Amino acid sequence: MKKNKSNREKDSESTTNMNNPHTEHVNNQNKMSDNKQDESVLESAAEIEQAAAGAEEPSETHADDGRNELKTLKEELAEAKDKYVRLYAEFDNYRRRTAKERLDLIGTASEDVLVGFLPVLDDCERALQVLKETNAADKAAIEGTELIYNKLVGYLRSKGVSKIDAVGKDFDTDFHEAVAQFPAQDKKQKNKVIDIAQQGYTLNGKVIRFAKVVIGI
Repeated sequence: MKKNKSNREKDSESTTNMNNPHTEHVNNQNKMSDNKQDESVLESAAEIEQAAAGAEEPSETHADDGRNELKTLKEELAEAKDKYVRLYAEFDNYRRRTAKERLDLIGTASEDVLVGFLPVLDDCERALQVLKETNAADKAAIEGTELIYNKLVGYLRSKGVSKIDAVGKDFDTDFHEAVAQFPAQDKKQKNKVIDIAQQGYTLNGKVIRFAKVVIGI
């Protein structure tokens, strides 16, 4: 009995709602409100997505700019390093060259003066040779001349002057100047120095007077 009564009440309420225009209008408004809320939610989601996309683009652009700037800095650093290495190499070559020139200048600064002593040395050698070959020569004269000669040779040697060894050596245009040629008595003497017409000298390894020689042919 109670169940039947309850069903009749529900059917009555349903019939009442269907027959009541005001109730139907309220229901329609509720549905429209729900639709508007759904549309608002969708619009908000779309705006959020657009904002996120807009935020990503500047971030990627900034990253690209950073990579380009880093690449540029690396290139500039490599160029600066290359310039530094080249400049250092040039300076080192300049330093070595000037040091060598300075040593050469110090070693040959008095070259002209020393070269001026060579004819005097030649005269001393000729004088000694003549005195020794003369039977009537005074012994004291020979000793005096030898003393002067030895002092002059010692002084020149202390300044770096040395004789050029020539006799018996192969003819070398870096040290010798041929003034005559003679047939060699021995095949081993061909193209070798067999006599010296004028003694040659070097100053600290530099030729200041070539040796004038006679070579065998």
